[in-house]
Amino acid sequence: MRTPFLLVTRSCKAIHRLQQSAFVSPVSALYRHQTNSVLRNSSTVSCKDDRSYYITTPIFYVNASPHLGHLYSAVIADCLHRYKLLQGFNSKFATGTDEHGLKIQQAAAAAGKDPLTFCTDVSERFKHLFNRCNISYTDYIRTTEQRHHQAVKHFWSVLWNKGLIYKGSYEGWYSTQDESFLTALQVGDAVDSSGNEIKVSLESGHKVEWMKEENYMFRLSAFRSQLLDWLKGNPRAIQPEMFYQVVLKWLQEDLPDLSVSRQRSRLQWGIPVPGDAEQTIYVWLDALVNYLTVAGYPDIHNQWWNVAHHIVGKDILKFHAVYWPAFLLGAGLPLPQTIYVHSHWTVGGKKMSKSLGNVVDPLERSKQFTTDGMRYFLLRQGVPDSDSDYTDDKAFKLLNAELADSLGGLLNRCTAPALNPAQVYTAFCPQSFPSEQGGRAVGEDYHMLEAVKNLPAVVEQHYESMHVYKALEAISACVRQTNGFVQRHAPWKLERIDITDQRWLDTIIHVSLECLRMYGTLLQPVVPEISDKLLSRLGVQPDERGLADVNFLPKIRGMDCPFEGRVLGSDTGVLFTRLENLDRDKQNPKKTKKAKK
Repeated sequence: MRTPFLLVTRSCKAIHRLQQSAFVSPVSALYRHQTNSVLRNSSTVSCKDDRSYYITTPIFYVNASPHLGHLYSAVIADCLHRYKLLQGFNSKFATGTDEHGLKIQQAAAAAGKDPLTFCTDVSERFKHLFNRCNISYTDYIRTTEQRHHQAVKHFWSVLWNKGLIYKGSYEGWYSTQDESFLTALQVGDAVDSSGNEIKVSLESGHKVEWMKEENYMFRLSAFRSQLLDWLKGNPRAIQPEMFYQVVLKWLQEDLPDLSVSRQRSRLQWGIPVPGDAEQTIYVWLDALVNYLTVAGYPDIHNQWWNVAHHIVGKDILKFHAVYWPAFLLGAGLPLPQTIYVHSHWTVGGKKMSKSLGNVVDPLERSKQFTTDGMRYFLLRQGVPDSDSDYTDDKAFKLLNAELADSLGGLLNRCTAPALNPAQVYTAFCPQSFPSEQGGRAVGEDYHMLEAVKNLPAVVEQHYESMHVYKALEAISACVRQTNGFVQRHAPWKLERIDITDQRWLDTIIHVSLECLRMYGTLLQPVVPEISDKLLSRLGVQPDERGLADVNFLPKIRGMDCPFEGRVLGSDTGVLFTRLENLDRDKQNPKKTKKAKK
């Protein structure tokens, strides 16, 4: 999606062509009753939908090829979708492309293509990237599809029939590149490349022109109190909390009405306004309805729409947390359960742009770092509350340290024939490692067990709040503790001819394998291929990988372990191959040569 939206403010001239007296205020007693019902339904899901979950990314604008931020949105949504499946939910996951608008119309003409062919070409690039990066969407929506056109026209008609859309005239600054009208406060002076003085958008820097046109307006101004009621009654509706506060601050000010159409003479590439061939539905209203289209709207859609969750970038927060809920309230539909907001990726502290030459190609990097490596890096380093800075060197260091050395090294130690010649899930000896401190275990070992036992709850908390990086921090800390456990007791030094030593060695391996099983299970939403490889090596079957199967180290509690004595899976090589940073190695040839020795 794009960031701007046609916005009518008090500083712009909006001349209502329809008699205002003909409109019954949506804040009448009856309307308030209907709205309150919608708000209640937004926070209470019916029992039959308790195990359904619907997660969406924004749909991505096809004016350019996908970048790192697009992949980040998709990976976050994919992670939550996979996690819900592990929990036993029936999860639907939608992504896709936003294909209407003046920019698309102009770009297609410049490329010498008809708009649909142009959109299809770019949409396929998004689909290729997502398939390459293991994005397991269940629906890929394009706004040029017939099912979406039907949904948008129906949605428009509902708002129109309720008197929430009226025809007016707009006059003000307009940015073609941003596809938005701007207020005087949003415009500043600048000089173009030829030295001419121009007006530009203060937010995007793009040139603006003064324009006047007749179009349709949505009565956003009528919904401010209902939106405040929704947020105050659902304090976790927008996460992280800092973005919830941002939206509350916006709602402290009056909400001007929105322009939701363009003259057909200016914008032909879009959905016509029902009953008015001279107007085209504005791309943002069109685009937002995609979430309903995937849910089945206007037909049976409650199963999914009652449990909708959105992933959005912070640049499109207002459209999803103010305009979209207002549209839904107007249409009498439940509001999203949660809007998860993430920040942006920068390079060297600067926004990625072609002019700076710092655009990171996610497809190229996913080949360089592997699919799972790229996913892990984005979710491990991406912080929703603030922008994250990308460098190749960070990726090399992180992936080598945490996936190749720490996790991969632990698996290699515990499954190596030198320590585990029988290649089995070894037995646990309660005398060597009793439930209370004693035997050959030490205090640090019990601290490790406590951390790993609590890990599923910690990970769930962070996954649910979209702080995936905190979940991965917790898992990584436990992996380090497990490596420390193995290093501390040095099983390779034990005398196997001594039955006591052999039992202790088997116990060390058993505990370590149990820890690895936990890590492999919890990492499935983030690095599905690595997790599959790890769990397969441990002999864990596909139907034993759900969150209900974690049951960490049951032997220490006197319970049976279904894996004990089981033959390990085949060795298919290292878990994650160390990555070589060729650019850095060229700069430090001596260090590289020494490392190889």
